[in-house]
Amino acid sequence: MPYDIEKFISPFRVSDGKGFKLDDFDPDETLGLEERKDEAKDVLKDGVKMLAELQDKLYAMDRWAVLLIFQAMDATGKDGAIKHVMSGVNPQGCQVFAFKSPSAEELDHDFLWRTSKNLPERGRIGIFNRSYYEEVLAVRVHEAFLMKQKLPPKCITKQIWEHRYEDISAFEKYLFRNGVLVRKFFLNVSRKEQKKRFLKRLDDTDRNWKFSSADARERGFWDKYMEAYQEMIRHTSSMHAPWYVVPADNKWFTRLVVAGAVIHALESLDLQYPDVSDEQKKDLKQARKMIEEQG
Repeated sequence: MPYDIEKFISPFRVSDGKGFKLDDFDPDETLGLEERKDEAKDVLKDGVKMLAELQDKLYAMDRWAVLLIFQAMDATGKDGAIKHVMSGVNPQGCQVFAFKSPSAEELDHDFLWRTSKNLPERGRIGIFNRSYYEEVLAVRVHEAFLMKQKLPPKCITKQIWEHRYEDISAFEKYLFRNGVLVRKFFLNVSRKEQKKRFLKRLDDTDRNWKFSSADARERGFWDKYMEAYQEMIRHTSSMHAPWYVVPADNKWFTRLVVAGAVIHALESLDLQYPDVSDEQKKDLKQARKMIEEQG
């Protein structure tokens, strides 16, 4: 990517949530690049190539794993961002999981269970389309969801959300200490833009499948969700697992920020192809000789 990646993504990174206010982040921000929008596709292509090269080294090195978490309201472009940014990555080295309403089996376990069993292996990039953060978002907004989790009554206290923030933060620190790099993206769309996208889905018969009445109902809880997102980012941002509050009103810009953040994360790992030992070099030399002798 031709831009200084660190300079480009730093306005959207939250590594310390103290005093974080969601209102300080404009969903329509483009850093003044509106006139260069046509360049964005080429820049993204360059970024995708860089990402593919870094992912190849990640896979070959087989030491680190990378977990990318995407959280957002409906119609923010999560699927599109994942699709475009990861388009050049070898499918063998990438795993995508979308988490929806928990099953009966999942409700019989602790709230981290269903995501923990899908963590990426070393050498791979794991993508969570929604995640354990739903436990302090949708479950916080809708008290009925919490009641379905079959928790002992004494576990449901006034501090339950603070306790879950603590558990999540400790979990992410544990992951980092075990070689799993975590990066989290909140795609920040405005209420006005979400309405526009919902109406577009309703007007276009080819997009009707993307919309359900539940989407409209959830929109009615917008203010509660924004409060929940703000509290979540305040309590779970850290240096080893930062949040990126990504402007999502302009999809082309959203994809650039996500690509830049992922590239920056992978570059921080100092990825290298494994060294070949002297013994392996001898084997390779012998293999070459055998192939050449075979005509």
